[in-house]
Amino acid sequence: MFAHEDQVPLATLATHQPTLREFDVGQNGFLPSDLPLTILPDAYYKPWETVIHQLSELIHGRELRAKVERLPVLSVDHLHTTPEWRRAYLILSFLAHGYVWGGDKPSEILPPSITVPLLEVSTHLDLPPVATYAALNLWNFTSSSPQLTSPDALHALHTFTGTEDESWFYIISVAMEAQGAVIMPFMLEALKAAGRKDYLTIAVALDDLSSCIRQLKSLLGRMYEKCNPQVFFHQIRPFLAGSKNMGPAGLPRGVYYDEGDGKGDWIQLRGGSNGQSSLIQFLDVVLGVEHVASGNSTPEPECGGGEMSFHEEVRAYMPGPHRRFLEQIANRGSIRDLVTQLGNSPEEQTLREAFQAATRTLADFRNKHLEIVARYITIPARKHASGAAGKVNLASTLSGEYGVAGEKIQELTGTGGTALLPFLKQVRDDTVRAGNTQCPTGALSS
Repeated sequence: MFAHEDQVPLATLATHQPTLREFDVGQNGFLPSDLPLTILPDAYYKPWETVIHQLSELIHGRELRAKVERLPVLSVDHLHTTPEWRRAYLILSFLAHGYVWGGDKPSEILPPSITVPLLEVSTHLDLPPVATYAALNLWNFTSSSPQLTSPDALHALHTFTGTEDESWFYIISVAMEAQGAVIMPFMLEALKAAGRKDYLTIAVALDDLSSCIRQLKSLLGRMYEKCNPQVFFHQIRPFLAGSKNMGPAGLPRGVYYDEGDGKGDWIQLRGGSNGQSSLIQFLDVVLGVEHVASGNSTPEPECGGGEMSFHEEVRAYMPGPHRRFLEQIANRGSIRDLVTQLGNSPEEQTLREAFQAATRTLADFRNKHLEIVARYITIPARKHASGAAGKVNLASTLSGEYGVAGEKIQELTGTGGTALLPFLKQVRDDTVRAGNTQCPTGALSS
């Protein structure tokens, strides 16, 4: 088990320990407590392991689709432990995205050799049958050190491109998840303290949270070190796309999950995105940041007609226990609920200032994310780089989004199917707005 030296052991938080274990939240937060498996132990799954270990070469040689079509439809009966189910999900979702996007044109049909076991594994893990953040990041790393907050010690188990750029892209998120794990027990204590109006405990926890978010921002800023924007945009990013809002990229109906014998369904799902990080949503829930943007390709200022916000929708793309953990925390109320009702005593003013500082720090983190998006997506999309020539995918579609006169042809779309820039700006603005505590939003439930 990998524990952080500077983290309070969960054993000291006896009232929370059973709850955290129940929701699969451990010393590493939403990351596994033990390193993910590098191979399925039962030799029955050797056909899967052979292909996943050759994935980048097979994609590069345009051989993956033929290889996948020759795979037998394997049973999931030989999967026994949670790490084994997770690795099966990782393998099958990587193969699915490699199959769909690994040609000059996307494949609209996923063959039974992938569809059948992927649907079963996804149901078991309470996840959608697509490459989620969990598959790409949470369960797709190894480490040479027990200190998971250092990206230099981490490496992705599998990539589509075989590049260091892609591995670095994934493990920056892994390091951020590990860093965020440090603050989670303290914020849970802060929520308890809010119920008894222990202002000092909450203020100290918020100061620690601000420090943690600054560390997350610093880790995000390290993306530039080993992930080239052109490599990311043209080689890596297309494989992360899902099938929702991907008509311009070649999937107008989504993907047909062929189960064989005439059985199957057309499915549209969002691709992997950092919006599926339970850690980031945990910070929002604790602070009381509310998001209304739907994240659809044509965003509306408000989610009318009962439409879920993007953040509510993508909880279905998180591992089931993590989703239920966030729901339980949200039901307790937020620190903002308490702050909006504070008076003007010195202790209350200190708490108010700590809360406002934390929301500003989270907004700064989201500004950094916007900066990353500009460098890795917006700018490459305007360059019409030759790397995407002849292909139909998310990169080639967006490379042509600006005409020769600079006129805008279409909105930038994220791998999760969102209208990227308007959505991210709205999320940032929602965070800033949460820091305005003049109007009460309701009492904190005890």
